[in-house]
Amino acid sequence: MFDDSTICAISTPAGTGGIAVIRLSGSRAITIVDSVFRSPSPGKKLADQAANTLHFGSIYKESILLDEVVIGLFRAPHSYTGEDVAEISCHGAQYVQQQILRLMIDSGAVLAQPGEFTQRAFLNGKMDLSQAEAVADLIASGNSAAHRVALNQMRGGFSVEIGQLREQLLHFITLVELELDFSEEDVEFADRSQLLELSRKIAHLLRKLADSFHLGNAIKNGIPVAIIGETNVGKSTLLNALLNEEKAIVSDIHGTTRDVIEDVVNLDGVQFRFFDTAGLRETADTIENLGIERSYRKLEQATLVLLVLDLTSPLEVILGRIKEIRNKITNQKLILVANKSDLVSEKIRKELSSITLKANESLVFIAAKSKENLAGLTGLMHESVSLFKIQPEDVIVTNIRHYEALTKALDAIERTIFGLESNLSGEFLSQDIRECLHYLGAITGQITTDEVLGNIFKHFCIGK
Repeated sequence: MFDDSTICAISTPAGTGGIAVIRLSGSRAITIVDSVFRSPSPGKKLADQAANTLHFGSIYKESILLDEVVIGLFRAPHSYTGEDVAEISCHGAQYVQQQILRLMIDSGAVLAQPGEFTQRAFLNGKMDLSQAEAVADLIASGNSAAHRVALNQMRGGFSVEIGQLREQLLHFITLVELELDFSEEDVEFADRSQLLELSRKIAHLLRKLADSFHLGNAIKNGIPVAIIGETNVGKSTLLNALLNEEKAIVSDIHGTTRDVIEDVVNLDGVQFRFFDTAGLRETADTIENLGIERSYRKLEQATLVLLVLDLTSPLEVILGRIKEIRNKITNQKLILVANKSDLVSEKIRKELSSITLKANESLVFIAAKSKENLAGLTGLMHESVSLFKIQPEDVIVTNIRHYEALTKALDAIERTIFGLESNLSGEFLSQDIRECLHYLGAITGQITTDEVLGNIFKHFCIGK
């Protein structure tokens, strides 16, 4: 997939801004910019300047001044792509950007494809494939948790874990396959007990990484939160209050919400994906029943469930609804949101507070209409998903490709463990270990194909 052309692209977002950056990478990057650059210092050439330096001057198209610019120079191999790189910082008018970009193409550069700068960084050994994918995640991170996870992966946290596992396995498979060369002499180079201990350790780590995908996917795409409850308890009012906009229709008429309303909001650095569901009740309305069925499906998909309770309802009705929802959830966190607390007496609040909460449950009193104690609710939401316990060095899997490779590697190493416990011969052990190595290598790009690379980098933005 690699070629020696010099590529160029606008690396800043589309539109008008204070400045824009046009990036070139390749063996002729500095020469091409040099051909249209004029410095205030007579006779100054960019090709003669040191790496990692900035140079003020002007860009000319023949005799026509296009803009005053600052040029950043980076020389191979000490650049983002591992090649010579020149970055032109110009004024952010779209006309100026397009004129300079066209001038670079006319001078010998070619327009970069999506993700081609990062792809060249990978091909030139500046980063492995999992780090390259983390670049896209970092650019797309919409909250502090996603930013921390992507930054750790881009700096090689995930790659280090995978690399250490592969290195230990490679040592043992070398010994196992050496035994096959001396099969007639019945020798054993690989200590089976040590290999079994290592395989169990690797299986534990792979399982831990694969299990982290549920949290990682939630961090990347938003924690799925189902807002559920009976009709007219204030679910839509709560959603509007959390989003700070009139997203859902609020009415005294029962059954107003008949479908799932979805939106994403960043609350104090954590992204939540809310599902406002149809009110739960017995009804003969076919359409409303379809909405209620969807409500229960969203309940199953959610990581966090907000059960909105109307404190003006009889206590036995409230307790009955809590019991029903408890029976329908498994590992989800449940927050009992006691709404309309401004309309009831302290006695009723104390009665509800006296119920026994399970380990994964919390209770909070709010008034959604007046936004009373919304901070208390959002605080419980943060505690429930435990995102603030993520440390910078924690390895969290956020990529579906990595998750699939990890599960296949785990399956292979579990077969290795079974083979060792069953005293299978080295031929069978070797095959399973090699399969595990293959899938671990696929994560970091040590084993890959042009098709996989093309699919990964086509989702990048142009200029990165």
